Amino acid sequence: MRKIVVIGGVAGGMSAATRLRRLDEQASITVVERSGHVSFANCGLPYHLGGVIEKRSSLLLQTPESLAARFAIDVRVHHEARVIDRENRRVVVRDLTTDETDELEYDALVLSPGARPVVPPLPGIAVAHTLRDIEDLDHLMASVQDVSSAVVVGGGFIGVEVAENLVHRGVAVTLVEATDQVMAPLDLEMVEPVHEAMRAAGVDLALGVSVAHIEPASVAATTLEDGTVATAVGQPVVHLSDGRAVPTGLVVAAIGVRPERALAEEAGLEIGPHGGILVDEQLRTSDPAIFAVGDAVEKRDALDGSSVLVPLANTANRQGRVVADVIAGRPGRDRPVLGTAIIEVFGLAAASVGWTEKRLRAAGRAHRVIHTHPGSHAGYYPGAETMALKLLVDPVTDAILGAQAVGRDGADKRIDVIATAMTAGLTAGDLADLELAYAPRFGAAKDPVNMLGWVARTLADGDVETVQWHELDAVRAAGATLLDVRSPAEHAARPIPGAVNVPVDELRARLAELPAGPLVVHCEVGLRGYVASRLLAQHGREVRNLDGGHRTWRAGAAAVSARG
Repeated sequence: MRKIVVIGGVAGGMSAATRLRRLDEQASITVVERSGHVSFANCGLPYHLGGVIEKRSSLLLQTPESLAARFAIDVRVHHEARVIDRENRRVVVRDLTTDETDELEYDALVLSPGARPVVPPLPGIAVAHTLRDIEDLDHLMASVQDVSSAVVVGGGFIGVEVAENLVHRGVAVTLVEATDQVMAPLDLEMVEPVHEAMRAAGVDLALGVSVAHIEPASVAATTLEDGTVATAVGQPVVHLSDGRAVPTGLVVAAIGVRPERALAEEAGLEIGPHGGILVDEQLRTSDPAIFAVGDAVEKRDALDGSSVLVPLANTANRQGRVVADVIAGRPGRDRPVLGTAIIEVFGLAAASVGWTEKRLRAAGRAHRVIHTHPGSHAGYYPGAETMALKLLVDPVTDAILGAQAVGRDGADKRIDVIATAMTAGLTAGDLADLELAYAPRFGAAKDPVNMLGWVARTLADGDVETVQWHELDAVRAAGATLLDVRSPAEHAARPIPGAVNVPVDELRARLAELPAGPLVVHCEVGLRGYVASRLLAQHGREVRNLDGGHRTWRAGAAAVSARG
Protein backbone atom coordinates (compact mmCIF):
# COMPACT_ATOMS: atom_id res chain seq x y z
CA MET A 1 0.00 0.00 0.00
CA ARG A 2 1.47 3.34 -1.06
CA LYS A 3 1.57 6.09 1.51
CA ILE A 4 0.87 9.58 0.19
CA VAL A 5 1.00 12.68 2.37
CA VAL A 6 -0.36 16.04 1.20
CA ILE A 7 0.66 19.16 3.13
CA GLY A 8 -1.93 21.89 2.67
CA GLY A 9 -5.47 21.63 1.42
CA VAL A 10 -7.76 24.05 -0.44
CA ALA A 11 -7.33 24.16 -4.25
CA GLY A 12 -4.08 22.37 -5.09
CA GLY A 13 -3.83 19.99 -2.15
CA MET A 14 -7.41 18.78 -2.16
CA SER A 15 -7.48 18.44 -5.96
CA ALA A 16 -4.41 16.21 -5.67
CA ALA A 17 -5.81 14.14 -2.79
CA THR A 18 -9.26 13.50 -4.26
CA ARG A 19 -7.88 12.76 -7.74
CA LEU A 20 -5.39 10.32 -6.20
CA ARG A 21 -8.19 8.47 -4.47
CA ARG A 22 -10.13 8.17 -7.72
CA LEU A 23 -7.02 6.67 -9.33
CA ASP A 24 -5.90 4.45 -6.46
CA GLU A 25 -8.44 2.96 -4.08
CA GLN A 26 -5.75 1.14 -2.06
CA ALA A 27 -3.41 4.06 -1.28
CA SER A 28 -3.15 5.62 2.17
CA ILE A 29 -3.80 9.34 1.70
CA THR A 30 -3.29 11.83 4.53
CA VAL A 31 -3.84 15.60 4.26
CA VAL A 32 -2.24 17.89 6.85
CA GLU A 33 -3.81 21.36 7.12
CA ARG A 34 -2.63 24.07 9.53
CA SER A 35 -5.93 25.97 9.60
CA GLY A 36 -9.29 24.67 10.73
CA HIS A 37 -10.69 24.38 7.20
CA VAL A 38 -9.27 22.13 4.54
CA SER A 39 -11.53 22.99 1.61
CA PHE A 40 -13.05 26.43 1.22
CA ALA A 41 -13.69 29.02 -1.49
CA ASN A 42 -10.98 31.55 -0.72
CA CYS A 43 -11.88 33.62 -3.80
CA GLY A 44 -15.31 34.14 -2.23
CA LEU A 45 -14.07 35.52 1.08
CA PRO A 46 -14.45 39.25 0.23
CA TYR A 47 -18.02 38.68 -0.93
CA HIS A 48 -19.14 37.32 2.42
CA LEU A 49 -17.65 40.45 3.97
CA GLY A 50 -19.97 42.55 1.82
CA GLY A 51 -23.00 40.30 2.20
CA VAL A 52 -23.09 39.25 -1.45
CA ILE A 53 -22.52 35.67 -0.25
CA GLU A 54 -24.85 35.70 2.73
CA LYS A 55 -24.00 32.42 4.43
CA ARG A 56 -20.52 31.70 5.72
CA SER A 57 -21.30 28.02 5.30
CA SER A 58 -21.54 28.53 1.53
CA LEU A 59 -17.77 29.04 1.49
CA LEU A 60 -17.05 25.69 3.13
CA LEU A 61 -16.87 23.16 0.33
CA GLN A 62 -15.77 20.00 2.13
CA THR A 63 -15.07 18.98 5.72
CA PRO A 64 -12.75 16.32 7.15
CA GLU A 65 -15.82 14.19 7.79
CA SER A 66 -17.20 14.48 4.26
CA LEU A 67 -13.79 13.77 2.74
CA ALA A 68 -13.38 10.72 4.94
CA ALA A 69 -16.83 9.42 4.03
CA ARG A 70 -16.56 9.88 0.27
CA PHE A 71 -12.85 9.51 -0.41
CA ALA A 72 -11.44 7.68 2.65
CA ILE A 73 -8.91 10.46 3.11
CA ASP A 74 -7.41 11.09 6.55
CA VAL A 75 -7.69 14.87 6.90
CA ARG A 76 -5.98 16.43 9.90
CA VAL A 77 -6.93 20.07 10.43
CA HIS A 78 -5.15 22.22 13.02
CA HIS A 79 -2.02 20.19 12.27
CA GLU A 80 1.23 21.73 11.11
CA ALA A 81 4.03 19.98 9.23
CA ARG A 82 7.22 20.96 11.05
CA VAL A 83 10.04 18.94 9.49
CA ILE A 84 10.54 16.90 6.33
CA ASP A 85 12.99 14.04 6.88
CA ARG A 86 13.90 13.36 3.27
CA GLU A 87 16.36 10.56 4.03
CA ASN A 88 13.78 8.46 5.89
CA ARG A 89 10.78 9.85 3.99
CA ARG A 90 8.93 11.04 7.04
CA VAL A 91 7.12 14.24 7.99
CA VAL A 92 7.03 15.44 11.58
CA VAL A 93 3.56 16.87 12.28
CA ARG A 94 2.41 18.83 15.32
CA ASP A 95 -1.18 18.92 16.55
CA LEU A 96 -1.80 22.61 17.21
CA THR A 97 -4.58 21.88 19.70
CA THR A 98 -2.69 19.40 21.91
CA ASP A 99 0.94 20.24 20.99
CA GLU A 100 1.57 16.54 20.42
CA THR A 101 3.77 15.43 17.53
CA ASP A 102 3.50 12.52 15.14
CA GLU A 103 5.57 11.15 12.26
CA LEU A 104 3.96 10.34 8.93
CA GLU A 105 5.79 8.07 6.51
CA TYR A 106 5.43 8.73 2.81
CA ASP A 107 6.22 7.19 -0.55
CA ALA A 108 5.17 10.43 -2.23
CA LEU A 109 4.85 13.83 -0.60
CA VAL A 110 2.84 16.72 -2.10
CA LEU A 111 3.50 20.24 -0.86
CA SER A 112 0.58 22.64 -1.23
CA PRO A 113 1.27 25.24 1.48
CA GLY A 114 -0.05 28.15 -0.59
CA ALA A 115 1.11 31.70 -0.04
CA ARG A 116 1.11 34.08 2.90
CA PRO A 117 -0.02 37.72 2.84
CA VAL A 118 2.66 40.38 2.52
CA VAL A 119 2.70 42.52 5.66
CA PRO A 120 5.48 45.13 5.53
CA PRO A 121 7.41 45.89 8.74
CA LEU A 122 5.82 49.30 9.29
CA PRO A 123 5.28 50.90 12.70
CA GLY A 124 1.75 50.10 13.84
CA ILE A 125 1.05 47.52 11.10
CA ALA A 126 -0.03 44.99 13.75
CA VAL A 127 -3.51 46.55 13.75
CA ALA A 128 -4.01 45.60 10.09
CA HIS A 129 -6.17 42.64 9.08
CA THR A 130 -5.36 40.27 6.23
CA LEU A 131 -7.79 38.11 4.26
CA ARG A 132 -6.42 34.75 3.19
CA ASP A 133 -8.48 32.08 4.96
CA ILE A 134 -11.65 31.50 6.97
CA GLU A 135 -9.96 32.48 10.24
CA ASP A 136 -8.94 35.82 8.71
CA LEU A 137 -12.51 36.30 7.51
CA ASP A 138 -13.93 35.60 10.96
CA HIS A 139 -11.59 38.13 12.58
CA LEU A 140 -12.43 40.72 9.95
CA MET A 141 -16.18 40.16 10.27
CA ALA A 142 -15.96 40.61 14.04
CA SER A 143 -14.01 43.86 13.67
CA VAL A 144 -16.11 45.48 10.94
CA GLN A 145 -19.47 45.41 12.70
CA ASP A 146 -19.51 49.00 14.03
CA VAL A 147 -16.93 50.51 11.69
CA SER A 148 -17.79 53.56 9.58
CA SER A 149 -14.44 54.02 7.81
CA ALA A 150 -11.63 51.78 6.58
CA VAL A 151 -8.24 52.00 4.90
CA VAL A 152 -7.37 49.22 2.46
CA VAL A 153 -3.67 48.98 1.65
CA GLY A 154 -3.06 47.49 -1.79
CA GLY A 155 -4.87 47.78 -5.12
CA GLY A 156 -4.63 44.24 -6.42
CA PHE A 157 -7.49 41.77 -6.74
CA ILE A 158 -8.06 41.26 -3.02
CA GLY A 159 -7.65 44.94 -2.14
CA VAL A 160 -10.13 46.07 -4.79
CA GLU A 161 -12.64 43.35 -3.86
CA VAL A 162 -12.36 44.17 -0.15
CA ALA A 163 -12.81 47.89 -0.88
CA GLU A 164 -15.93 47.22 -2.97
CA ASN A 165 -17.49 44.97 -0.35
CA LEU A 166 -16.79 47.38 2.48
CA VAL A 167 -18.60 50.03 0.46
CA HIS A 168 -21.53 47.61 0.14
CA ARG A 169 -21.60 47.56 3.94
CA GLY A 170 -21.83 51.35 4.06
CA VAL A 171 -18.19 51.84 5.08
CA ALA A 172 -16.25 54.85 3.75
CA VAL A 173 -13.11 53.44 2.14
CA THR A 174 -9.70 54.90 1.37
CA LEU A 175 -7.64 52.60 -0.86
CA VAL A 176 -3.88 53.20 -0.75
CA GLU A 177 -1.79 51.91 -3.65
CA ALA A 178 1.92 52.66 -4.06
CA THR A 179 1.79 52.58 -7.87
CA ASP A 180 -0.18 54.89 -10.15
CA GLN A 181 -3.05 52.45 -10.66
CA VAL A 182 -5.02 49.58 -9.22
CA MET A 183 -5.03 46.21 -11.01
CA ALA A 184 -1.50 45.76 -12.38
CA PRO A 185 -2.66 43.30 -15.12
CA LEU A 186 -4.26 46.26 -16.94
CA ASP A 187 -2.52 49.07 -18.80
CA LEU A 188 -3.09 52.64 -17.71
CA GLU A 189 -5.72 53.63 -20.29
CA MET A 190 -7.60 50.36 -19.72
CA VAL A 191 -7.73 50.68 -15.94
CA GLU A 192 -9.02 54.26 -15.94
CA PRO A 193 -12.70 53.17 -16.22
CA VAL A 194 -12.09 51.05 -13.11
CA HIS A 195 -10.73 54.10 -11.30
CA GLU A 196 -13.77 56.10 -12.40
CA ALA A 197 -16.19 53.40 -11.21
CA MET A 198 -14.49 53.18 -7.82
CA ARG A 199 -14.45 56.95 -7.32
CA ALA A 200 -18.09 57.19 -8.42
CA ALA A 201 -18.96 54.63 -5.72
CA GLY A 202 -17.25 56.76 -3.09
CA VAL A 203 -13.84 55.07 -2.79
CA ASP A 204 -11.06 57.57 -2.09
CA LEU A 205 -8.19 56.35 -4.28
CA ALA A 206 -4.80 57.33 -2.87
CA LEU A 207 -2.61 56.33 -5.82
CA GLY A 208 1.14 56.72 -6.02
CA VAL A 209 1.49 56.91 -2.24
CA SER A 210 2.30 54.40 0.48
CA VAL A 211 1.69 53.95 4.18
CA ALA A 212 4.45 55.53 6.27
CA HIS A 213 3.20 54.35 9.66
CA ILE A 214 0.02 53.66 11.58
CA GLU A 215 -0.62 55.57 14.79
CA PRO A 216 -2.41 53.33 17.29
CA ALA A 217 -5.78 54.26 18.75
CA SER A 218 -5.52 56.84 21.49
CA VAL A 219 -7.11 56.36 24.92
CA ALA A 220 -8.32 59.40 26.86
CA ALA A 221 -9.33 59.23 30.53
CA THR A 222 -11.72 61.73 32.13
CA THR A 223 -12.57 61.97 35.84
CA LEU A 224 -16.29 62.53 36.32
CA GLU A 225 -17.96 64.52 39.16
CA ASP A 226 -18.72 61.37 41.12
CA GLY A 227 -15.04 60.41 41.03
CA THR A 228 -15.34 57.64 38.49
CA VAL A 229 -13.05 57.59 35.46
CA ALA A 230 -14.46 57.35 31.96
CA THR A 231 -12.25 56.31 29.08
CA ALA A 232 -12.72 57.08 25.41
CA VAL A 233 -10.88 55.18 22.69
CA GLY A 234 -10.02 57.07 19.52
CA GLN A 235 -9.37 55.67 16.07
CA PRO A 236 -6.06 54.55 14.63
CA VAL A 237 -4.57 57.05 12.18
CA VAL A 238 -2.92 55.90 8.95
CA HIS A 239 -0.12 58.28 7.94
CA LEU A 240 0.66 58.33 4.22
CA SER A 241 3.88 59.15 2.40
CA ASP A 242 2.38 62.34 0.96
CA GLY A 243 1.73 63.74 4.44
CA ARG A 244 -1.93 62.88 4.74
CA ALA A 245 -3.26 61.46 7.99
CA VAL A 246 -6.36 59.26 7.65
CA PRO A 247 -8.29 58.37 10.83
CA THR A 248 -9.96 55.02 10.39
CA GLY A 249 -11.84 52.33 12.23
CA LEU A 250 -10.29 49.46 10.27
CA VAL A 251 -7.10 48.72 8.35
CA VAL A 252 -6.85 45.86 5.85
CA ALA A 253 -3.47 44.91 4.36
CA ALA A 254 -3.97 43.47 0.87
CA ILE A 255 -0.54 44.19 -0.59
CA GLY A 256 -0.05 40.79 -2.15
CA VAL A 257 1.19 37.33 -1.27
CA ARG A 258 4.51 35.48 -1.12
CA PRO A 259 5.00 31.73 -1.58
CA GLU A 260 4.96 29.79 1.68
CA ARG A 261 8.33 28.13 1.21
CA ALA A 262 9.82 27.80 4.71
CA LEU A 263 9.19 24.07 5.10
CA ALA A 264 10.59 23.29 1.65
CA GLU A 265 13.58 25.55 2.17
CA GLU A 266 14.42 23.98 5.53
CA ALA A 267 14.24 20.57 3.86
CA GLY A 268 16.87 21.68 1.34
CA LEU A 269 14.57 21.76 -1.68
CA GLU A 270 15.56 24.09 -4.48
CA ILE A 271 13.93 27.54 -4.46
CA GLY A 272 13.38 29.53 -7.66
CA PRO A 273 14.49 33.08 -8.51
CA HIS A 274 11.22 34.62 -7.29
CA GLY A 275 11.10 32.78 -3.98
CA GLY A 276 8.77 29.96 -4.97
CA ILE A 277 9.47 26.24 -4.81
CA LEU A 278 11.16 25.11 -8.01
CA VAL A 279 9.44 22.22 -9.85
CA ASP A 280 9.83 20.51 -13.21
CA GLU A 281 7.12 19.90 -15.82
CA GLN A 282 5.79 17.00 -13.78
CA LEU A 283 5.73 19.17 -10.65
CA ARG A 284 8.60 17.30 -8.99
CA THR A 285 10.84 19.29 -6.71
CA SER A 286 14.60 18.74 -6.53
CA ASP A 287 13.72 15.62 -4.51
CA PRO A 288 12.04 13.10 -6.88
CA ALA A 289 9.77 11.80 -4.08
CA ILE A 290 8.44 15.27 -3.28
CA PHE A 291 6.06 17.24 -5.47
CA ALA A 292 4.70 20.79 -5.07
CA VAL A 293 1.67 22.60 -6.48
CA GLY A 294 -0.28 25.85 -6.26
CA ASP A 295 0.65 29.31 -5.09
CA ALA A 296 3.87 28.10 -3.46
CA VAL A 297 5.54 27.05 -6.71
CA GLU A 298 7.09 28.98 -9.58
CA LYS A 299 5.45 28.56 -12.98
CA ARG A 300 6.68 28.92 -16.56
CA ASP A 301 5.48 31.95 -18.48
CA ALA A 302 3.77 30.98 -21.72
CA LEU A 303 5.31 33.80 -23.74
CA ASP A 304 9.00 33.57 -22.91
CA GLY A 305 9.38 30.52 -20.69
CA SER A 306 10.67 32.55 -17.75
CA SER A 307 9.94 31.66 -14.14
CA VAL A 308 6.95 33.56 -12.73
CA LEU A 309 4.64 33.60 -9.73
CA VAL A 310 0.96 33.33 -10.69
CA PRO A 311 -1.25 32.70 -7.62
CA LEU A 312 -4.50 31.72 -9.35
CA ALA A 313 -7.03 29.09 -8.29
CA ASN A 314 -7.44 27.65 -11.79
CA THR A 315 -3.72 26.91 -11.99
CA ALA A 316 -3.60 25.40 -8.51
CA ASN A 317 -6.54 23.10 -9.20
CA ARG A 318 -5.08 21.91 -12.47
CA GLN A 319 -1.66 21.31 -10.94
CA GLY A 320 -3.25 19.22 -8.21
CA ARG A 321 -4.84 16.99 -10.82
CA VAL A 322 -1.65 16.72 -12.87
CA VAL A 323 0.48 15.76 -9.87
CA ALA A 324 -2.04 13.05 -8.92
CA ASP A 325 -1.76 11.58 -12.40
CA VAL A 326 2.04 11.59 -12.21
CA ILE A 327 2.10 9.92 -8.79
CA ALA A 328 -0.37 7.30 -10.05
CA GLY A 329 1.89 6.51 -13.00
CA ARG A 330 -0.15 8.24 -15.66
CA PRO A 331 1.25 10.77 -18.12
CA GLY A 332 0.95 14.30 -16.82
CA ARG A 333 2.66 17.57 -17.61
CA ASP A 334 2.19 21.05 -16.26
CA ARG A 335 1.41 23.78 -18.75
CA PRO A 336 2.93 27.26 -19.05
CA VAL A 337 0.71 30.01 -17.65
CA LEU A 338 -0.97 32.94 -19.37
CA GLY A 339 -2.21 34.56 -16.16
CA THR A 340 -5.82 34.81 -17.35
CA ALA A 341 -7.78 36.76 -14.73
CA ILE A 342 -10.97 38.76 -14.22
CA ILE A 343 -12.55 40.91 -11.55
CA GLU A 344 -15.85 42.77 -11.22
CA VAL A 345 -15.77 46.21 -9.62
CA PHE A 346 -19.09 47.96 -9.01
CA GLY A 347 -20.65 46.24 -12.01
CA LEU A 348 -17.64 46.76 -14.29
CA ALA A 349 -15.71 43.65 -15.38
CA ALA A 350 -11.97 43.95 -16.00
CA ALA A 351 -10.18 40.96 -17.53
CA SER A 352 -6.73 40.23 -18.91
CA VAL A 353 -4.56 37.50 -20.37
CA GLY A 354 -0.87 37.41 -21.25
CA TRP A 355 1.45 40.39 -21.09
CA THR A 356 0.54 44.06 -20.74
CA GLU A 357 1.93 46.79 -22.97
CA LYS A 358 3.95 48.18 -20.07
CA ARG A 359 5.57 44.78 -19.52
CA LEU A 360 6.36 44.42 -23.22
CA ARG A 361 7.90 47.88 -23.31
CA ALA A 362 9.94 47.20 -20.17
CA ALA A 363 11.24 43.98 -21.74
CA GLY A 364 12.08 45.76 -24.99
CA ARG A 365 9.88 43.34 -26.94
CA ALA A 366 8.45 44.55 -30.26
CA HIS A 367 4.67 44.68 -30.28
CA ARG A 368 1.67 46.11 -32.09
CA VAL A 369 -1.29 47.55 -30.17
CA ILE A 370 -4.97 47.41 -31.16
CA HIS A 371 -7.78 49.16 -29.28
CA THR A 372 -11.46 48.72 -30.10
CA HIS A 373 -14.71 49.73 -28.39
CA PRO A 374 -17.40 47.33 -29.59
CA GLY A 375 -20.83 46.65 -28.19
CA SER A 376 -21.40 43.61 -26.01
CA HIS A 377 -24.06 42.47 -28.47
CA ALA A 378 -25.94 43.79 -31.49
CA GLY A 379 -26.58 47.49 -31.03
CA TYR A 380 -30.20 47.28 -32.20
CA TYR A 381 -31.05 44.78 -29.47
CA PRO A 382 -31.84 46.45 -26.11
CA GLY A 383 -29.20 46.55 -23.41
CA ALA A 384 -26.01 46.60 -25.46
CA GLU A 385 -23.05 47.92 -23.47
CA THR A 386 -19.86 49.34 -24.93
CA MET A 387 -16.66 47.67 -23.82
CA ALA A 388 -12.97 48.44 -24.30
CA LEU A 389 -10.74 45.76 -25.83
CA LYS A 390 -6.98 45.82 -26.22
CA LEU A 391 -4.95 43.30 -28.19
CA LEU A 392 -1.15 43.07 -28.15
CA VAL A 393 0.45 41.39 -31.15
CA ASP A 394 3.94 40.41 -32.27
CA PRO A 395 4.45 42.49 -35.47
CA VAL A 396 6.64 39.82 -37.09
CA THR A 397 4.97 36.50 -36.22
CA ASP A 398 1.42 37.82 -35.62
CA ALA A 399 1.40 35.89 -32.32
CA ILE A 400 -1.02 37.14 -29.68
CA LEU A 401 1.01 38.49 -26.75
CA GLY A 402 -1.82 39.64 -24.51
CA ALA A 403 -5.29 41.12 -24.30
CA GLN A 404 -7.43 43.18 -21.93
CA ALA A 405 -11.17 43.76 -21.75
CA VAL A 406 -13.17 46.20 -19.62
CA GLY A 407 -16.94 46.55 -19.73
CA ARG A 408 -20.24 45.91 -18.01
CA ASP A 409 -21.18 42.97 -20.23
CA GLY A 410 -19.32 40.58 -22.50
CA ALA A 411 -15.75 41.18 -21.35
CA ASP A 412 -15.44 37.75 -19.78
CA LYS A 413 -16.23 35.65 -22.83
CA ARG A 414 -14.02 37.73 -25.14
CA ILE A 415 -10.99 37.26 -22.90
CA ASP A 416 -11.78 33.55 -22.56
CA VAL A 417 -11.89 33.18 -26.36
CA ILE A 418 -8.57 34.99 -26.75
CA ALA A 419 -6.98 32.95 -23.95
CA THR A 420 -8.13 29.78 -25.72
CA ALA A 421 -6.73 31.06 -29.01
CA MET A 422 -3.38 31.79 -27.35
CA THR A 423 -3.26 28.30 -25.83
CA ALA A 424 -4.03 26.79 -29.24
CA GLY A 425 -1.30 28.86 -30.92
CA LEU A 426 -3.68 30.85 -33.12
CA THR A 427 -2.41 34.15 -34.47
CA ALA A 428 -4.08 37.54 -34.19
CA GLY A 429 -5.24 37.29 -37.79
CA ASP A 430 -6.77 33.88 -37.09
CA LEU A 431 -9.25 35.55 -34.73
CA ALA A 432 -11.06 36.89 -37.78
CA ASP A 433 -11.96 33.36 -38.88
CA LEU A 434 -13.30 32.02 -35.58
CA GLU A 435 -16.87 30.79 -35.86
CA LEU A 436 -18.49 32.21 -32.73
CA ALA A 437 -22.07 31.93 -31.54
CA TYR A 438 -24.29 34.77 -32.72
CA ALA A 439 -27.75 35.97 -31.87
CA PRO A 440 -28.63 39.62 -31.28
CA ARG A 441 -28.95 39.08 -27.53
CA PHE A 442 -25.49 37.54 -27.19
CA GLY A 443 -23.21 39.09 -29.78
CA ALA A 444 -22.93 40.55 -33.24
CA ALA A 445 -22.57 39.05 -36.68
CA LYS A 446 -19.12 40.62 -36.56
CA ASP A 447 -18.14 39.54 -33.07
CA PRO A 448 -15.71 41.84 -31.21
CA VAL A 449 -13.11 39.05 -31.29
CA ASN A 450 -13.52 38.69 -35.07
CA MET A 451 -13.13 42.45 -35.40
CA LEU A 452 -9.83 42.35 -33.52
CA GLY A 453 -8.66 39.77 -36.05
CA TRP A 454 -9.66 41.92 -38.99
CA VAL A 455 -7.91 44.95 -37.53
CA ALA A 456 -4.81 42.83 -36.96
CA ARG A 457 -4.85 41.74 -40.60
CA THR A 458 -5.35 45.30 -41.80
CA LEU A 459 -2.30 46.46 -39.86
CA ALA A 460 -0.22 43.48 -40.95
CA ASP A 461 -1.13 44.13 -44.59
CA GLY A 462 -0.07 47.76 -44.28
CA ASP A 463 -3.50 49.10 -45.22
CA VAL A 464 -3.35 51.59 -42.34
CA GLU A 465 -0.84 52.84 -39.80
CA THR A 466 -1.78 53.85 -36.27
CA VAL A 467 -0.67 56.17 -33.49
CA GLN A 468 -1.16 55.25 -29.84
CA TRP A 469 -2.74 57.67 -27.38
CA HIS A 470 0.53 58.16 -25.49
CA GLU A 471 2.40 58.89 -28.76
CA LEU A 472 0.06 61.62 -30.01
CA ASP A 473 1.78 64.61 -28.39
CA ALA A 474 5.17 63.64 -29.80
CA VAL A 475 3.78 63.04 -33.29
CA ARG A 476 2.04 66.42 -33.29
CA ALA A 477 5.17 68.10 -31.98
CA ALA A 478 7.02 66.62 -34.96
CA GLY A 479 4.65 68.45 -37.34
CA ALA A 480 1.55 66.28 -37.85
CA THR A 481 -1.92 67.84 -37.96
CA LEU A 482 -4.67 66.18 -35.91
CA LEU A 483 -7.83 65.75 -38.00
CA ASP A 484 -11.12 65.00 -36.22
CA VAL A 485 -13.49 63.27 -38.65
CA ARG A 486 -16.45 63.09 -36.25
CA SER A 487 -19.53 65.28 -36.59
CA PRO A 488 -19.28 68.97 -35.62
CA ALA A 489 -21.48 68.27 -32.58
CA GLU A 490 -19.17 65.49 -31.36
CA HIS A 491 -16.13 67.66 -31.94
CA ALA A 492 -17.64 70.57 -30.04
CA ALA A 493 -18.71 68.40 -27.11
CA ARG A 494 -15.48 66.39 -26.67
CA PRO A 495 -12.58 67.89 -28.59
CA ILE A 496 -8.92 67.04 -28.48
CA PRO A 497 -7.44 70.55 -28.23
CA GLY A 498 -6.01 71.85 -31.50
CA ALA A 499 -7.71 69.32 -33.78
CA VAL A 500 -9.12 70.36 -37.16
CA ASN A 501 -12.67 69.10 -37.71
CA VAL A 502 -13.75 67.75 -41.11
CA PRO A 503 -16.46 65.04 -40.91
CA VAL A 504 -15.57 61.82 -42.73
CA ASP A 505 -18.56 62.11 -45.08
CA GLU A 506 -17.29 65.53 -46.27
CA LEU A 507 -13.64 64.58 -46.74
CA ARG A 508 -13.68 63.97 -50.51
CA ALA A 509 -15.25 67.37 -51.17
CA ARG A 510 -12.92 69.20 -48.78
CA LEU A 511 -9.53 67.64 -49.48
CA ALA A 512 -8.14 70.96 -50.60
CA GLU A 513 -8.85 72.49 -47.16
CA LEU A 514 -6.60 70.08 -45.33
CA PRO A 515 -3.26 71.39 -44.10
CA ALA A 516 -0.15 70.16 -45.86
CA GLY A 517 2.09 67.61 -44.23
CA PRO A 518 1.40 64.43 -42.26
CA LEU A 519 -2.03 63.85 -40.75
CA VAL A 520 -3.26 61.96 -37.70
CA VAL A 521 -6.95 61.12 -38.06
CA HIS A 522 -9.25 60.42 -35.15
CA CYS A 523 -12.92 59.67 -34.55
CA GLU A 524 -14.68 58.41 -31.42
CA VAL A 525 -13.46 54.79 -31.37
CA GLY A 526 -11.34 54.35 -34.50
CA LEU A 527 -13.70 52.99 -37.17
CA ARG A 528 -14.47 56.25 -38.99
CA GLY A 529 -10.83 57.13 -38.58
CA TYR A 530 -9.88 53.95 -40.42
CA VAL A 531 -12.27 54.80 -43.27
CA ALA A 532 -10.85 58.33 -43.47
CA SER A 533 -7.28 57.00 -43.38
CA ARG A 534 -7.90 54.71 -46.35
CA LEU A 535 -9.49 57.55 -48.30
CA LEU A 536 -6.70 60.00 -47.57
CA ALA A 537 -3.91 57.49 -48.27
CA GLN A 538 -5.36 56.82 -51.72
CA HIS A 539 -5.29 60.56 -52.36
CA GLY A 540 -1.58 60.61 -51.67
CA ARG A 541 -1.62 61.89 -48.10
CA GLU A 542 0.68 60.66 -45.34
CA VAL A 543 -1.82 59.61 -42.69
CA ARG A 544 -2.12 57.57 -39.51
CA ASN A 545 -5.20 56.67 -37.47
CA LEU A 546 -5.39 57.34 -33.72
CA ASP A 547 -5.82 53.80 -32.38
CA GLY A 548 -9.02 53.44 -30.35
CA GLY A 549 -10.02 56.99 -31.20
CA HIS A 550 -11.02 59.72 -28.80
CA ARG A 551 -12.34 57.24 -26.23
CA THR A 552 -8.96 55.57 -25.71
CA TRP A 553 -7.13 58.89 -25.77
CA ARG A 554 -9.52 60.36 -23.20
CA ALA A 555 -9.02 57.42 -20.81
CA GLY A 556 -5.26 57.63 -21.10
CA ALA A 557 -5.20 61.41 -20.73
CA ALA A 558 -7.44 61.21 -17.66
CA ALA A 559 -5.15 58.63 -16.05
CA VAL A 560 -2.06 60.76 -16.71
CA SER A 561 -3.82 63.86 -15.37
CA ALA A 562 -4.80 62.03 -12.18
CA ARG A 563 -1.13 61.17 -11.60
CA GLY A 564 -0.36 64.87 -11.54
